[in-house]
Amino acid sequence: MIACRAYASWLLLLVATLTLAGPPAAVADGSTFKAHMAFLADDLLEGRESGTRGFDIAARYVAGQFAQYGVQAKGDLGNYLQAVPLKSGLLVRNSAVLEIRRKGGVEALTHLDEFFMAPRLNADEVDFAAPLVFVGFGITAPRFKHDDYAGIDVKGKIAVMLAGNPPSFPSEEGAHYSSRRVKSELAAKHGAVSIIYLQTPRTERMLPFAELRQYSDSVAMDWVTREGRGSSEIPGLQGGALLSMSAAGKLFSEVDVKLDAIYAAADAGQPVPRMDLHLSARLAQRTTRSVASSSNVVGMIEGSDPVLNGEFVVFTAHLDHLGIKPEMTGDNIYNGAMDNASGVATLLEMARLIAQMPVKPKRSILFIAVTGEEKGLLGSDYFANNPTVPASSMVANVNLDMPILIYNFSNVIAFGAEHSNLKEMTARAAAELKLGLVPDPVPEQALFIRSDQYSFVRQGVPSVFLVTGPGSFDKNENVAELVRGFRRSHYHQPSDDMSLPINWDAAERFAQLNYVLGIGIANSPERISWNTGDFFGELFGR
Repeated sequence: MIACRAYASWLLLLVATLTLAGPPAAVADGSTFKAHMAFLADDLLEGRESGTRGFDIAARYVAGQFAQYGVQAKGDLGNYLQAVPLKSGLLVRNSAVLEIRRKGGVEALTHLDEFFMAPRLNADEVDFAAPLVFVGFGITAPRFKHDDYAGIDVKGKIAVMLAGNPPSFPSEEGAHYSSRRVKSELAAKHGAVSIIYLQTPRTERMLPFAELRQYSDSVAMDWVTREGRGSSEIPGLQGGALLSMSAAGKLFSEVDVKLDAIYAAADAGQPVPRMDLHLSARLAQRTTRSVASSSNVVGMIEGSDPVLNGEFVVFTAHLDHLGIKPEMTGDNIYNGAMDNASGVATLLEMARLIAQMPVKPKRSILFIAVTGEEKGLLGSDYFANNPTVPASSMVANVNLDMPILIYNFSNVIAFGAEHSNLKEMTARAAAELKLGLVPDPVPEQALFIRSDQYSFVRQGVPSVFLVTGPGSFDKNENVAELVRGFRRSHYHQPSDDMSLPINWDAAERFAQLNYVLGIGIANSPERISWNTGDFFGELFGR
């Protein structure tokens, strides 16, 4: 409590200082923040799953708040909502098949105990067999002199690969290469018909295979292009699966190299052998498919500069969560308080603060509560590909996703900032609030590609994603244990609700930080730009 009172006193001093120096002078309000979170995480909304009535209620709540603050509608046809056309699919229970075929016979693996298979959205039924070839991590990365496909033929075959990326890769570049989308595109380019991913010790620590069982009855979704194709559909790939560590070893029964030796080499940063496994596999499944729809909620505050107001700083936060599980006994509503009612509350608080500024920022600002993040970043990817403003006018994205607000954080992690001049702006904003910046402490979790800023990066828009860091102003708080406890017991669980011990001072500070950063970007005399020679700038930059 002493640290909280000290922060409150400092905040009052900051307000006085900013009032004398000019805007931004507004200060985030914890009670408003709490009210937004409480509504969005209420049982009434039944977990806000994309395509459900609960999500639609949440979307209309956000639109109503925008209207109340005087934020202009910037969705479809002058509305706040931007319709996102979706296709959906549910795996037919007991239809998933994965058989290993050896000279000595056929071994059927057990779904959810030994392998996990997601629904297919482009076919009601899949049933095929093909030879297996192991391709290491399944990555080609010229900048890092890494090519798992050099000298090996996967045409017409199933590419077997380790989940994740080599630990020697930089955090965010490694996250990009670990993306299943990137790996799938590359495998298809080389002629593979399917991919089998192998769980590794590193990925098992991040997400134990056993925890995938809770997603076995989840609806898969994709947004639909004007041509009627799923946006992430990759021609040529017929299906795929993830194998548990215990099952993965069975694929190496006909070769001299054992999987444990491959794991050890990969963890040590040594080259991983690639080989024909002298086996084949049969994969089959049935999917119940349907069409669906959901909406992004888009609002705008027009900039005050007659030239720069044609450029946009884009703030995003995902509004959806995991919904309700009717078959579950007890509490079966995934309220998503921290994930991501907290991010949407931050978005709304920033909209309120900026809307009440007597002189608006020079650049215009978009506020987008996106759908489908939990289904694969669908809403943000749809907007980034179908923006309601000219694509070239989006100068930066600031994403707001699940700040863990259960401790008195004293530093933050700025995912993506180091790739552009957003790093300097983020550092200044953090310093203004006496906060430190720290590097990614858990690169194996690939957080950079798991939230909505990645959709904008892929369209060439420099982006930053701030999360609360490992430090605390309260020396008695064990931050590592608090975060581990949240992730172990509450992340993607029904207990992520308003009963969590939320630190409302921390919530105010997080909203204030993003507000200060946003104003800094919007008022910068220089447009945000990728660093010279940056990996993402060269790969995606306009």
